[in-house]
Amino acid sequence: MGNPFDLTGRNAIVTGAGQGIGRVIANTLAAAGANIAIAELNAENGETVAEEIRSKGCDAISIVTDVTQSSQVDAMTQQAAEHFGHIDILVNNAGVVHHQAAEDVADDDWLRVINVNLNGVYWCCRSVGKHMLERGAGSIVSIASMSGTISNTPQPQASYNASKAAVIHLTKSLAGEWAERGVRVNCVSPGYIGTPMALDAIKRVPEWNATWMAMTPMKRLGTPEEVANAVWYLASDASSFCTGTDLIMDGGYTSW
Repeated sequence: MGNPFDLTGRNAIVTGAGQGIGRVIANTLAAAGANIAIAELNAENGETVAEEIRSKGCDAISIVTDVTQSSQVDAMTQQAAEHFGHIDILVNNAGVVHHQAAEDVADDDWLRVINVNLNGVYWCCRSVGKHMLERGAGSIVSIASMSGTISNTPQPQASYNASKAAVIHLTKSLAGEWAERGVRVNCVSPGYIGTPMALDAIKRVPEWNATWMAMTPMKRLGTPEEVANAVWYLASDASSFCTGTDLIMDGGYTSW
């Protein structure tokens, strides 16, 4: 029996992979042998990561993609499938957050979060999912959040929480529909991770971090590498009996 974590010969799309957690996920999957399509709004960032992956000996392309536009998502799927021949893995990583008291959130701010975090995930699942269903094989992993299970404090982020709860339920819904047709659908729900966005928030509002650490049993932030390893597991054959799984990795935050 071979190594179930080996992704040699697999082809993956990772959205929002030009920076942060997405960049680490793309490089982690490539280190396991996968070829990567970087679906990224920022062309320069996307090409930088593609170059990193090519330096590892894997094939990589950068596709400028706004996941809120279903036509661009369909073009992304087509370009990746034509370049690689087929798509084995989709990682829905692109996401945004907006911190503001719920009663003050403008329509456009609410819609921006929902459009990226939920609609964008669905457009990608629908588009790439059709390709996978035709082949009878595929693994989809979405980045949800522990915020889909609990409501964070002290920062106000109702739109983010609602979007991530929806991603978790969308994951379970698609998993049930597609299981018998060979496509697995799972999600990873990180807690507080030491990304540039989180570290910037800590710098601006240090009292947030004090509360986060007091409520996290492991008393530390997670790392992007830890998130990427969880994605790797769900994308690989090591998780072949997992579908509809919400893998919470939060240092114990939701255990209390």
